[in-house]
Parts: sequence; C-alpha cells; structure tokens
Amino acid sequence: MSVGVTTNTAVTATATEHSGTAEDVPLTALLVAAARAVETHRPDALARDRYAEHFVRAAPAAARWPLHPRDVPDGDADPLWGRLGRYFALRTRALDDQLLRAGQLGARQVVLLGAGLDARAYRLDWPADCTLYEIDRPEVLAFKQRVLDGIEARPTAPHRVTLGTDLRTDWAEALTAAGFQPDRPTAWLAEGLLPHLPAAAERELFATVDRLSAPGSTLAYEAKTGTESAAVRANPVYTATLERTGLDLLALLDAEPRPDTPADLAARGWSTTAHTPFEFTRHYGRGPLPEPDDALAANRWVFAVRP
Repeated sequence: MSVGVTTNTAVTATATEHSGTAEDVPLTALLVAAARAVETHRPDALARDRYAEHFVRAAPAAARWPLHPRDVPDGDADPLWGRLGRYFALRTRALDDQLLRAGQLGARQVVLLGAGLDARAYRLDWPADCTLYEIDRPEVLAFKQRVLDGIEARPTAPHRVTLGTDLRTDWAEALTAAGFQPDRPTAWLAEGLLPHLPAAAERELFATVDRLSAPGSTLAYEAKTGTESAAVRANPVYTATLERTGLDLLALLDAEPRPDTPADLAARGWSTTAHTPFEFTRHYGRGPLPEPDDALAANRWVFAVRP
C-alpha cells in the first residue's frame, strides 16, 4: 500500500514504488478517457477534460483510438465513440455536478472509489479547504501521476491524497491514516466500479462507506439492474467495442445477481434516488436517447444522502 499527497505546489505519487506502465492500466479506464477526450473537442461538450487525451496517447494499446470528433466519421450514430462515448460524457457531467453540489452544501472531503484516470482533482473548481482522496490500485495511480507530471499538470483541489490499494481489501484504515475524518461530511463517488465487483465486495464496500460517513454525507454511484437479454447483449455498443478495441465489456460484468444497494442504504438511514441516463439527456439537452434492445437501458445512476 502506498500513500501520496498532492497540494497546489507539490506532488508525491505512488510511482516511487510502482512503475505505472501503460500495460498496468485497464482498457476500460483508457476507453473512458478516450471518450472524454473526444467530448472535450465537441462544440456542445457535456464535460471537458484536457488531460484525457494525454492518458490515451501514453498507452500503445489505444494508439489508434480517436481523440477528436473529426476522427469519428458517423458522429453520434457511431455505436462506440458516438453513443457509448456520449454516455460516458453524460455520466461525467452528471457526477461532476453532483460532487460540486455536495461541496456547495458543505462537504469538504471527496473520496473517489476506483478513481482510475479520473482528472477531477485537476479540472473542477473545488472549495479552498477541500481534500480530495483518490483510491485505486497502485500501478493505475502511478501511471496517471507519471502522465500528469509529464505535462506539468497542477491540481485545482487544494489537497489531493492518492491511496494505492485494492478496494476488495480493507482500505478504511489507510484512508483514515491519510487524514480522512469520519466525523466530517463526505462526498463519495463510485463511477463505473460496481458492475465489475462481486456482490459480496459491493456489500462490504458500502458497509464501509456507511461506517465512515457523517450526517450530511452524499454518495453517487453507477449500478446495473437485472440480467440483459441475448438481444441486448448483441447490441452494437457491445459488439463494436469488442471488434475495434478488443475490450469485451460483457465479460467484465460480474455474473452474480446484484445486491439491492439502494434498499440496503435506505435501511441504514440514507435517502436514495435512482435515475436512468436518459433523464439526464433530457436535463442537459444532449446525450444518448433510448433505442431498441438498448445496452444502456439497465444502467442506473444512484444518488444518496445521509440526513
């Protein structure tokens, strides 16, 4: 386990212990980064992330992937870089807004669970006394830090702490040892993480979040409901991603029945609301719309508050 602390003027990363090569980074993280890069150059961008393309360029496995809308001839009609890419952009924007809203309501601790190549610590406008914690495997955080150091990036978060650990292990002790205060309101985020975890690991993760959350804390996460039919599994979003990137998204989904986490959180005293992505398409005026045998239809974005 390794801990690194970043402020506006100094950077200490996990790279001292882990090489952080491109081979250490999951293709899923690079896929989301490429989608954010393409979105950044759209005139109607839902979210802008000028760091995303640097992560993709540093990975040989993604060398042929597009980084600009002009590299996507079919635009939004393209199932991978259009539809799925815009889904990732929509998710980014909705979760950005949720975290910033939590900060406006008083949360001064932000914890990104499975942070991956998330650059929110570098691109969002954080309160002056905010601390942002990023938790992921050491090699992933090391790769990210190496790329960010290479372009001399400086965080907008006043205090940034990186924790290199596996979320399937006991990470709470490392978080509190790094300065996290369980008696202060916290904004928690699990973006694109839960569908890949075994059900028992998901339950344990949220039990830990609950234990570490003071009143006024918020939690935002992505979940997948039910079992997808054969027609949905044959959707071009899945098939095009496999054909063009070698990434089998379906194989990465844990096959166990998913826990009813909203009900579990409600039993613990949280107030929860679940939304489809298409609600946010309507809210922002752009993004993917429903289609037959939709690969996005089972996705839910859940927002929870501990009163």
